[in-house]
Amino acid sequence: MTPIVTAAVLLTALLTSCAAAAEHGSPAAVAPVRAARGTEQLRPKVLETLPHDAEAFTQGLEMAGGTLYESTGIAGQSSVRAGLPGKSPTLRVTMPAPLFGEGITVLGRTLWQLTWQNGIAIERDARTLSELRRVSYQDDGWGLCHQRERNRLVTSNGSSRLTFRDPKTLAKQGDVAVTAHGRPVTALNELECVGDLVYANVLFTDRIVRIDASTGAVTGEIDATGLLPPNERVHGAVLNGVAAVPGTDQFLLTGKLWPKMFRVKFVSSPAPAVRQMPSER
Repeated sequence: MTPIVTAAVLLTALLTSCAAAAEHGSPAAVAPVRAARGTEQLRPKVLETLPHDAEAFTQGLEMAGGTLYESTGIAGQSSVRAGLPGKSPTLRVTMPAPLFGEGITVLGRTLWQLTWQNGIAIERDARTLSELRRVSYQDDGWGLCHQRERNRLVTSNGSSRLTFRDPKTLAKQGDVAVTAHGRPVTALNELECVGDLVYANVLFTDRIVRIDASTGAVTGEIDATGLLPPNERVHGAVLNGVAAVPGTDQFLLTGKLWPKMFRVKFVSSPAPAVRQMPSER
């Protein structure tokens, strides 16, 4: 395969697949941009290190009450799990191929789980994880979270846009472009809603952006570089999991194929002159 063809294939994987591209460890195209004026620069302060299933290809992570829910990907290996953070799941449901598990969010007694390119979303019983129904989902499934105050779902598809959806039908209700310093922030992946803010993992990076969902403006950037040392990472082990701990200002962070999960607080960090963000399409 020629270098030109190889580059084209890698770029296509980045733009169309959060899961397949990460599985092959393809690097993201990046372009240097200066930190946006007024954008808070943060880093995770580790409060506790917990074990995590090193074979879990984490695609969705969320806490509801004291229960941690996790969705994992790869066709034939996808699952949804529930249990205490750092412990073996007390509930686990596997998904038959060709389903590829993606983002997850809890809505009281039920939860939604997206699939990558299978054209469906699955509603489950949050207590048993058993499947209740499937609805059509005509978009790539990546990240998913629930804004309770606004009673809407927020989804990502690997682009620079967040889509708002009806929590009962998943019908689109609108969207917003995510920007930092006037430039689109692409490759938005796993999501976590906290009030009117959305935290989004940025694919192929150790960065999380904090987004004002009303405007799409990035109000904070979290640099998690070094959270999991390079010598503990295997091929494809990228940061992709952020879950707010209810009733606190703490979060759980992990990634695809990470052997550890971290309970952290986001604290101020000096802002460097130049930031590396994924380039525009």
